[in-house]
Amino acid sequence: MNNTRTINVFYSHVSAGLVFTLLGMWCSTQYVAYALGYQPALGKPVFILNGYPLYEPWLWMYWAYHFEPYAPQVFDMASWITYTSFFVMFGLMVVLAIRRARYRSASGVYGTARWANRKELERVGLLEDKGVILAQGNDAKFHSVVKTDASGDVNVQWVMDREGKEVLRHNGPEHVFCFAPTRSGKGVGLVIPTLLTWTGSCVVYDIKKENWAATSGWRRKFSHCLRFEPTTPGSVRFNPLLEIRKGLYEVRDAQNIADILVDPEGSLERRDHWDKTAHTIFVGAILHILYAEKDKSIAGLVGFLSDPDRSIEETLHYMLNTQHLTNAPHPVVASCAREALNKSPNELSGVISTAMTFLALFRDPIIAENTAVSDFHIEDLMNSRRPVSLYIVVPPSDIDRTKPLIRLILNQMGRRLTEKMTFRQMKSGKDASALNVLLKNMQRPNDKLTAQKEQPKHRMLLMLDEFPSLGRLSFFETELAYLAGYGIKCIMISQSLNQIEKAYGQNNSILDNSHVRITYGALDERTAKRISDLLGQATEKRRQMNFAGSRLAPWLGHVMETEQESPRPLLTPGEILQLPGDDALLMVGGIPPYRAKKVMYYQDDRFKERAWLPAPDTDEEQVAELFKSQTLRNDWCIDDDRDVASMQNQPNKDVRDDDGITQPDHSGSAIGGKECETGQEDQKWEKDLEKDAILLALEEKVLSDESEQKALFASANEEAELSQNQKVLQEKMRRAQERNRSIELSRSPGGGELPL
Repeated sequence: MNNTRTINVFYSHVSAGLVFTLLGMWCSTQYVAYALGYQPALGKPVFILNGYPLYEPWLWMYWAYHFEPYAPQVFDMASWITYTSFFVMFGLMVVLAIRRARYRSASGVYGTARWANRKELERVGLLEDKGVILAQGNDAKFHSVVKTDASGDVNVQWVMDREGKEVLRHNGPEHVFCFAPTRSGKGVGLVIPTLLTWTGSCVVYDIKKENWAATSGWRRKFSHCLRFEPTTPGSVRFNPLLEIRKGLYEVRDAQNIADILVDPEGSLERRDHWDKTAHTIFVGAILHILYAEKDKSIAGLVGFLSDPDRSIEETLHYMLNTQHLTNAPHPVVASCAREALNKSPNELSGVISTAMTFLALFRDPIIAENTAVSDFHIEDLMNSRRPVSLYIVVPPSDIDRTKPLIRLILNQMGRRLTEKMTFRQMKSGKDASALNVLLKNMQRPNDKLTAQKEQPKHRMLLMLDEFPSLGRLSFFETELAYLAGYGIKCIMISQSLNQIEKAYGQNNSILDNSHVRITYGALDERTAKRISDLLGQATEKRRQMNFAGSRLAPWLGHVMETEQESPRPLLTPGEILQLPGDDALLMVGGIPPYRAKKVMYYQDDRFKERAWLPAPDTDEEQVAELFKSQTLRNDWCIDDDRDVASMQNQPNKDVRDDDGITQPDHSGSAIGGKECETGQEDQKWEKDLEKDAILLALEEKVLSDESEQKALFASANEEAELSQNQKVLQEKMRRAQERNRSIELSRSPGGGELPL
C-alpha cells in the first residue's frame, strides 16, 4: 500500500510539472504571435477566441527557427518566459517535496488524539452565554507568585494577567463530574462562578459554608435562599417524615426512609437479620407516630421506641391496638408490630438495640429541633413561584455524624422529584408525534397525546461538593442515568477517582453517566493514569539519522534518515502530575479534550461584583426568605382541639389521590400535635391562624356578617337532634371568628397573607 501511494505521488508531481511547463510555453507562443501582429506567415491558428487567434503551445520554437533574425528581442523574451516557468515549476516541486518529507502527518495508526479547537467547542454549545461555568479559553494568561504569610507558611498564588475572551459553559441536561486535588481551585473555579450565574433552583452541599457566604447575597435577589444547617440553632427546618404522603404512597415512602436509616454510612452490600428486622420496625413505627402521636418527627420516633415508662413489648402492643383508621388499626402497623412480638425476648432486644443505634443522631436536641417541622417541601424546589436556593451546610467536624440525615434528604429529593413524568394533551397539529398515529383510535377525535412532557417551573442544579463523603447512595448511582430527563442537572466533585471507587466500587457508573468531565490534575498516580487514558493516544513521528564514514574525513560518506511512528499519550501520567496550577483539562463527549484555563472569580470582573454581597444570616433575614404566600401544611397535621372520639365515629369517606384512584379517607385519625405545624413566624397568633385556615375560609363564606351568624346559631339551637360533632364545629367557628378579629388588629406588617 505504501509503494502504491509513493507511485501515485510521483506521477502526480510529474504531471503537475509538465502541465506548468506547457502553460509557460503557451504563454511564450501567444506573446510572439501578439508581438508579430498575428501575421499570416505564422500559420493557421487552432481556433479563435473572442477575436484572438490561439496557437499550439510549442509553435514559438518553430517560429524562432525561421523568424528569429527578423525579431531577436521578441524571441529572447519568449525564451525567458519559458525558462522562467520551468525553473519556477522545478523550485516548487523541490519545496513541496522537502515540506512533504519534513511535515508529513502521522498515519494515526496508533491513535488520533489531539486538542479540540474553537469550532468544536462551538459545535457542542460550550460558547453559549448561560449554563454551568466550566473554565475559560486558553488565551487567558496567569503568572504565579510565592507569598509568605505572617506565620511563615509559603503559599503559591496564581495571578490573572489577562482574562480569556470566552467563558466555557455547559447548559445541556447532562451531568458534570469534576475530580481535582484539594486546594486546586474547585470552589473558586467551578462551584462559586456557577452559583453566581445559575438562575434556576439549586441544592448545594456546602461543607465549609463558603458557598453560602459568597453566593447567597446575589441569589436572594431572585430566589428563596434557605440555609439548612442541622447542627446550628436557628436554621431552616426540615422534617423528612412529613414528606410521607398519606394514603396510597405512605407505605412506600416510609420504606424508603427506613432504607436509609438502616444504612447510615452507605456501606451495606447486603442487610443481615438485625438490619432487616430493624427496617420492619421502623416502617411500622413511622406510620404509627404519623397517625397517632403528637411528635411526628424522627426524634419523636426515638422517644416512642425508647419510652422509659413502658417496655418495648408494651410499645408494640400499643401499636397493635391503636385505632389508626376508623375503628381499626393500620394494617401495616399492626403487621409490623405482630412480627416483632413473635420474636423471642432476647432476639427482640437485639433488634431494638440495633435500631436505636441507627437513630442515635436524632437524640441531639439541636438536630431534633431542626427536623421537628418543615419550612419547605421537596416539591417546592422545582415548582414554587420563585426558584429555591437550598444550602445544606455541615461543618467538617460533623460530616460523619450527620451523614445519615444528609443521605436521607438527598434520597428523598432524588426519589420524589423523579416519580412522575406528566405528558400534556393538546390538539393534533405540528406538535403531534409518531405516537399519535398509533394511538389515534384510542383518543378523542380532537385530542391526541403528544410526546412533549410538562416541564417543572424551574430546572434544578444539584451541586454536591466532596460527593464521596456521603457514602454510597445506591439510588443516586442508578437514577443518575435519567435525572436529566426530569430537569435535574448534577455537578459532582471529588478529590480523586480513588474516592469514588472507595464509595461505589471499582465498577461504578458515576463516570459513565457524566457527559462533561473536568480535572485540574492529580496528586496520585492511579488518578493520573486514568486521566491519561481518558485523554487518549496520539501517533507520534520520530526521526532517526545514521551516519557512515571516517571520523577524520572532511565529509561523511553516507547519511541516512528514517522516520518511525510510535504511540504516545496526549499527556503522560507524569505530565498530568506536573500540570500547571492555572490549567484545566476539559473532556466533553463528542469532541477531543480541550486544555483550558481555570476561572478565578475573585480576580475576574465578570463574577467578582456579584460575589460576597451580604448573606441573609440574621433571624429576620432568614424569616424573610421563607415562603410567605402559602401555608406549609400536610396530610398529617390536624387541630389539637378537635374531638378525636367524635372524629372516629364519623363514617369513612372516599377520596381520590393524584392518579385518580379511589382511596379511603383517613382524615378522621388520631390527633396531631402542634409540632406538626410548619409556619415560618414565631408569633403564637400566626400558628393559631395556620391551624384554623380552613375554618376561617368557611367562616368568611357563611358568617359574613353578624346577622348571618345569629341566624346560623338560631337555626342550630332549634335542631332537636343536633349531633355532638356539629356542636363542636359550631363552637370552634365562634372562637375562630373572635380570634380572627383580634388578629387583624395586631397583625404584623411583614407577616404575609395566608391563602384560604
